[in-house]
Amino acid sequence: MRFRLSGLANDSIVDGPGLRLAVFMQGCPYDCPGCHNPQTHDPQGGREADTQEVFDLLDKNPLLDGLTLSGGEPMMQPEAAALMAAYARQKGLNVWCYTGSTWEAIAKEGDPAKRHLLSLVDVLVDGPFVQAEKSLELSWRGSRNQRLIDVPRSLASGTAVLWAPKVR
Repeated sequence: MRFRLSGLANDSIVDGPGLRLAVFMQGCPYDCPGCHNPQTHDPQGGREADTQEVFDLLDKNPLLDGLTLSGGEPMMQPEAAALMAAYARQKGLNVWCYTGSTWEAIAKEGDPAKRHLLSLVDVLVDGPFVQAEKSLELSWRGSRNQRLIDVPRSLASGTAVLWAPKVR
């Protein structure tokens, strides 16, 4: 499936736990002041890509722990994001997704394509980046208002359930 891509980060260690393939999708309606990826905002920017490119990268790296869908805003291209998430899940990888929206707003919207994408995500990092809430002490998020949502537990309960890393 064709989609707009800003870029890829193979072997990322900052976009979720473990070694990850990060897919930075193109287009974002939020334009958060201080965003660390402002080049991803223009929906016509980046380049046209095919999900097969992501599948090939997932196949080539046996050390990956997961796939991260970021941006930009993956919820602007939920069908392509869902295909990539499903492929990663078939390979036994975990899937993280970043969104400038909130869990509650996505649930209220009721978009079937976004709901399908969520069903394939393990952790949703939700909420816009807020410059006044910025903290370099946070893991996997840029501002204190952003949450790490345990998607399977949240879907089961009907309310946002925070994710916490497993203690080993």
